[in-house]
Amino acid sequence: MGRFARSWALAKASLDVLKSDKELLVFPLVSAVAVVLVAASFVLPAFGLGLFQRADGGDGVPMAFVAWLFAFYLTQYFVMFFFNAALVGAAMMRLDGGDPTVRDGLRIAAGKWLPILGYAAIAATVGMLLRAIEQRAGFIGRIVASMVGVAWTLATFLTVPLLVARDVGPLDAVRESASLLKRTWGENLIGKGGIGLATGLLMFAVLAVGGVVAVVAAGQGWMALMVADLVLAGLAVLGLALVQAALSGIYSAALYRYATEGNAPAGFDGVLLREAFQRKM
Repeated sequence: MGRFARSWALAKASLDVLKSDKELLVFPLVSAVAVVLVAASFVLPAFGLGLFQRADGGDGVPMAFVAWLFAFYLTQYFVMFFFNAALVGAAMMRLDGGDPTVRDGLRIAAGKWLPILGYAAIAATVGMLLRAIEQRAGFIGRIVASMVGVAWTLATFLTVPLLVARDVGPLDAVRESASLLKRTWGENLIGKGGIGLATGLLMFAVLAVGGVVAVVAAGQGWMALMVADLVLAGLAVLGLALVQAALSGIYSAALYRYATEGNAPAGFDGVLLREAFQRKM
């Protein structure tokens, strides 16, 4: 219960930062749109060229499909990391007492495009390896790939803040992120889990209420109300997803500052952050 209390307190502190600079929501929104556009630009031509049919032909995976898949992973990861870096950079400016704009965040990310691309290449390679494990080892492979994927996500949690704040390469950033995780929090990602839990519960509540209203409206023949309800519920879930992404970026920036400098940024309780970084006994 103490861990959940600290997690909720940290989530509220991150929310206070987001309230003071709502422009931070622009970055996850643009990232989501860009990811959809990138997916469409890769998937539609692949269907036209028959890459998926050839990959399922039973004669092994053709190299054209492997190259397409790596390029897809690389581009998707680059887009996500780029806008995440813009978000983290702007959040760091806000934590330092500044007043960042969307342009400031994009400028910071643009100045780090090469290490971000390198990190995207590393993540794409890991993604390809995990996919190969899933396909070749069946059910056990899926379990192993899931466990490795979780470990990779935890170990690289501070990679983007490191790339933004320091002049380091992607490999060094990944290694240092894993080192910070091992040295400080271990497996206790309290803040990130708390943010996910809070927004997840809110999403569930929105979907539950929206579903009930839609069923009642459909039963009464109120089609206009049902459509409006579904649209509003969808927009609410999208908004919560954007808030979660923004809060996660703010929290990662604050945790990085505390892990490397030992100071609690403005709006964050130093005691809570120390407990969030407490070593697992």
